[in-house]
Amino acid sequence: MFGTKNLKELFAVPSHILSHIAIIAISASIALSLPYTVGIIAQKFLVYWAFIGNEKIFMLTVEIVTAVFLIFIFNYIGWIRRERRRAVTAREAGLVSLSSSRGTFARKKSRKRKEDQGIARDIMVIGSTGYRTFATCDGELHTVVRNCREARIMLLNPCREGATIRAKSIIDPEITPSRLAAQIRESIAFLKELRSAQKDIRLKLYASAPFLKMTISGDYIWVKHYHGGHDVLGMPEYIFRHIRNPGSLFGIFYQYFQNQWNNPDIPEYDFETDQLVYRDASGNELKREELWRATRFRIPEEISA
Repeated sequence: MFGTKNLKELFAVPSHILSHIAIIAISASIALSLPYTVGIIAQKFLVYWAFIGNEKIFMLTVEIVTAVFLIFIFNYIGWIRRERRRAVTAREAGLVSLSSSRGTFARKKSRKRKEDQGIARDIMVIGSTGYRTFATCDGELHTVVRNCREARIMLLNPCREGATIRAKSIIDPEITPSRLAAQIRESIAFLKELRSAQKDIRLKLYASAPFLKMTISGDYIWVKHYHGGHDVLGMPEYIFRHIRNPGSLFGIFYQYFQNQWNNPDIPEYDFETDQLVYRDASGNELKREELWRATRFRIPEEISA
């Protein structure tokens, strides 16, 4: 007895042959009826053409519609060519996407990509205070920093002029040097918590005004620009991917971070003693400096998100 599978195999070959025969029959029918069909169309066309041939308004309308259609087509082709050139340029630079960072959906998508690239991997970050970036629970890098393999982070030194310059460049009157210092303190407290859990976290504090907000993880780099008078959260975010192309901007931004991290003028924060450790180019310790004792700002008790 044949099972269901055997019956399907038995009828598979004949049905396949019948489908081919049907296709051939339909093709033959179309081919045989083509001269008759074309003849009818030609007769109808000649009748209508004799009717509209002397209609000047109709002919003028056809000419205008045709001209507009051709203008649209050529402009569209030109737009496609320009966009293609821009796409090639972006691809050569390693640019993956550009988001406004203002929409909720765009922020969620960016956070998801950072988590995919950063969890259980090394991560490098340059920011101003780090408070809204990873210290708060809803920060875009909060989960990444908690679950990364190694983190190298650079933030503003609250005792230096760069923090004052950044605070004064923001129009919001609530953003003051003391507010930034409080946020940096919260970020350091969060990193201390991770250090106590044996996470490999290193922190350096730079003195100059912030220039780029940058995250490097896996094969991607996220870059924003600190613009005077604007909140960095509202600035566009550029995403670059590592590609084998010497013209890619990925390598330039990566080298920028390495140069900043290896700059001997930028001290490393000692989580055990709350001191800034200055080292020479060879890594030898030169001096130590108390951080919070030198802070001349009053730290507010409450911090706005």
